[in-house]
Amino acid sequence: MKHAHKQRTLGRVRNQRTALLRGLAISLIDKGQIKTTLARAKELRPFAERLVTYGKCGTIAARRNASANLGDPSDVILRKLFAEIAPKMKDRQGGYTRIIKMGLTKAGREEAVIEFVE
Repeated sequence: MKHAHKQRTLGRVRNQRTALLRGLAISLIDKGQIKTTLARAKELRPFAERLVTYGKCGTIAARRNASANLGDPSDVILRKLFAEIAPKMKDRQGGYTRIIKMGLTKAGREEAVIEFVE
């Protein structure tokens, strides 16, 4: 029985899953929207929204927490998160991302687009 197991494993062990989420979050911050599977998008949403919350706080500690969660990304990614994305979301209390279902692929998996709300 899977008691108290809320997260999807995405067919990976923990360190691989963390690396996948970090890569997806960096791509989302860099491009604004990405196309991925529905399961990955649903797992990415709380991870990315926590990063935006750090960006809204704007302190040095928040910048360090965001950097640690992203695995020490480039300065361009952090600057974009703290200077461009977070100020747009200052009036929102949550729900910074949107998932749009694209339907099934030929391989049979559901695709989705995850993007930041404007």
